[in-house]
Amino acid sequence: MSKVLVTGGAGYIGSTAVAMLLDAGFDVSVLDDLSTGHRESVDSRASFTEGSILNPGDIEQAIAGCQYVVHFAGKSLVGESVEKPDLYMQVNVEGTQVLLHVMHKLGVEKIVFSSSAATYGEPIEVPVTEECATIPTNPYGLSKLKVENLLTEAALSGLAAISLRYFNVAGALQGRTGWLAERHNPETHLIPNVLTATESKPLKIFGTDWPTADHTCVRDYVHVVDLIDAHIKALQILKHGEHQVINLGSGGGYSVKNVIGAAAGVLGRQIPSVDVARRAGDPAVLVASIARAKHILNWTPTRDLGAMVSDSHNALH
Repeated sequence: MSKVLVTGGAGYIGSTAVAMLLDAGFDVSVLDDLSTGHRESVDSRASFTEGSILNPGDIEQAIAGCQYVVHFAGKSLVGESVEKPDLYMQVNVEGTQVLLHVMHKLGVEKIVFSSSAATYGEPIEVPVTEECATIPTNPYGLSKLKVENLLTEAALSGLAAISLRYFNVAGALQGRTGWLAERHNPETHLIPNVLTATESKPLKIFGTDWPTADHTCVRDYVHVVDLIDAHIKALQILKHGEHQVINLGSGGGYSVKNVIGAAAGVLGRQIPSVDVARRAGDPAVLVASIARAKHILNWTPTRDLGAMVSDSHNALH
């Protein structure tokens, strides 16, 4: 049986990956420092090491017997990255350097990395292809790009790597012991905030004067289960000496008002909202080209916005 180390496996996306990898027949080891993850989210079938990717000893303990690494561990809040850029470089970039060093030392040569559409910054063309310029507009996106560059460099020495650049991840997995869902504090993602909006705490719509069909921003959302399905496919096509970069999204866009409408349908009521000014740096439309994912991974997402909103709602209750 193939064994895979999942770093950051106690987080929202990581814990979903752990459960789905186990169901797919992998033996799974998890490394997480629990700074933002939750121990109870980790499937009991996996082995668990509480530790940091900055600590070689912790990595060595968790990676024992593994042939693969799926690397989610890292800091991931754009706003926090602006306030604490050094922390993001330390954890995301230096942490990955430590991980790659231990992998090389122990002869583990295959890795799938959780990257981000934030590497593109504000793209000048839509849909966004992997050939678009990478000009990150915040330290979070820059840290992800620096890790990708580390993987490109390591591939020259034989590493097999794929970086998956996510757009907006949503939805939830119904696991063996309950729902695995977003549990962020503060919550910055649109779908959970739409579902929890109240009259006293209405949803803020950042700009209703955008050059889009309904004048609200358009974003690309992908269901977390589809997302992890792509990771499992990626593990199976890793090639030594090669680092591939692949977008993951729906290949289509949903506006803020589309999301609000879907949530209203699920909840059976209107969503309280208030219009506020645009946020600096927000592009009007951000949609992925997923042609490469379809071609290389033989992957196409199967769950639409309705499924994402419905699963997120069920996970909250």
